[in-house]
Amino acid sequence: MTEFSEAERGYLMSQRLGRLATVDPGGQPQANPVGFFPQDDGTILVGGHAMGRTKKWRNLQRNPKVALVVDDVVSVRPWRVRGVEIRGEAELLTGPHDLGPHFSEELIRIHPKWIHSWGLAEDA
Repeated sequence: MTEFSEAERGYLMSQRLGRLATVDPGGQPQANPVGFFPQDDGTILVGGHAMGRTKKWRNLQRNPKVALVVDDVVSVRPWRVRGVEIRGEAELLTGPHDLGPHFSEELIRIHPKWIHSWGLAEDA
């Protein structure tokens, strides 16, 4: 598993929303906004409402390949963006967790295989 740099981990911990891409049965990408939670073991948990009934959950049952992009615009003048793209494999989990009562018991755990970031060094 690929590891996050200190800057990448700090950035991910400061953000709340990302876009998760999965692949549907026809091979088409599907991207959705999701809440995510970086874990101490280097994985990322993705939670949601009724996650087990979503298309992204069904897509991942067939194909565990996943990408998560977290980014933001720091300033418009000058134009400055930053972000992290994570590609990896998803593990589907069901059961109790401590993310909060507004999340269903189904969670997606992302095991990063490739990480790319931009604009983070300027924040140090």
